[in-house]
Amino acid sequence: MSYIKVKDKENLLRDKNTNAIINFDYQEYLNYQEAYRKKLEEKNKIEIIEQQINTLKDDLSEIKVLLKELIK
Repeated sequence: MSYIKVKDKENLLRDKNTNAIINFDYQEYLNYQEAYRKKLEEKNKIEIIEQQINTLKDDLSEIKVLLKELIK
């Protein structure tokens, strides 16, 4: 493989064979991975919270029904 430097971009190279632009900045890659991991964790937390809220709603509805029966 042979590469050509991208003008005015220190960490980018172009592959001569595929014409693809390749970023050789490893720290930038690690930062991307960390940001992706955090985003995924946040999404999972939100899903768990939504499940817990739905469970609480169901429990509250059941309590209401039981209280109405008790009042009768």
